[in-house]
Amino acid sequence: MPAGRLSVVVTRRLPEPVETRLKELFDVELREDDSPMSRDELAAAMGRADVLVPTITDQIDAGLIAKAGERLRLIASFGAGVDHIDVATARSRGILVSNTPGVVTEDTADMTMALMLSVTRRIPEGLAVMQADGWQGWAPTAFLGGRLGGRRLGILGMGRIGQAVARRARAFGLQVHYHNRKRLRPDVEAELDATYWESLDQMAARMDILSINCPHTPSTFHLMNARRLKLMKPSAVVINTSRGEVIDENALTRMLVAGELAGAGLDVYEHGTEVSPRLRALPNVVLLPHMGSATMEGRIEQGEKVIINIKTFADGHRPPDQVVPSML
Repeated sequence: MPAGRLSVVVTRRLPEPVETRLKELFDVELREDDSPMSRDELAAAMGRADVLVPTITDQIDAGLIAKAGERLRLIASFGAGVDHIDVATARSRGILVSNTPGVVTEDTADMTMALMLSVTRRIPEGLAVMQADGWQGWAPTAFLGGRLGGRRLGILGMGRIGQAVARRARAFGLQVHYHNRKRLRPDVEAELDATYWESLDQMAARMDILSINCPHTPSTFHLMNARRLKLMKPSAVVINTSRGEVIDENALTRMLVAGELAGAGLDVYEHGTEVSPRLRALPNVVLLPHMGSATMEGRIEQGEKVIINIKTFADGHRPPDQVVPSML
């Protein structure tokens, strides 16, 4: 570890309190604008920094890590997900990787419920009419949606966020079901009043709403593929605030266009910012620009975790949120 203040490069703009604290503690290089770094800029940053602070928009693959300078010893990612970093290759080069888990749980769960309400109660359609000054007054059959209470909610991925969604769902009167790699402890199941399904196929076929809350890993890529989506009821709704790659987006779009699914609420997309025009044109689909964790409180807490990870590393200890390949 180098003597003196660590050289830290931050790849995106962060909230002002976070940037101020970074400047107080480290020899920090901040991003002047909020555009993502190019691959060449990332390579240059990794060549001159002791610590790189990337975000989920930075793809740090084996090729970039191979070109990293001898100084780089920590990638302190700003975000919970690490699927944008080749953690195994970094580890083989003696570069530690840390993230900021647990911070976005409540914010993302809030957004999941917001999307459920938006789709089932047709909120964007009503908003569009009001903004266009097209409202002609109340009518008994206008903008009829459906109530959440009594519906079956299937949660795919019952980690921190999935459990936070379950707690909220119970308050809305939803019946909570879940599929997870590992079944929850009986006491947690009882607390959440959640029913476990060992078979994702069987759960998907019986749910009114499916909420995607699992991470993107090789085993979850297109977990909701065309075959599995076809098992769902035509009246069902799909919500995704996790990772776009978990759903076969083309198959989902085809089914929504054909009326084989009732609607969808999406905050993440399989191909990043490239969203199908057919998907954007559907009135029964609510699309958000990856806003699930976008609260000022959450962003500052993420920044504080990054700082703790770097400070702990600088003090010669393992970062508290260090990621190792076996965790993925």
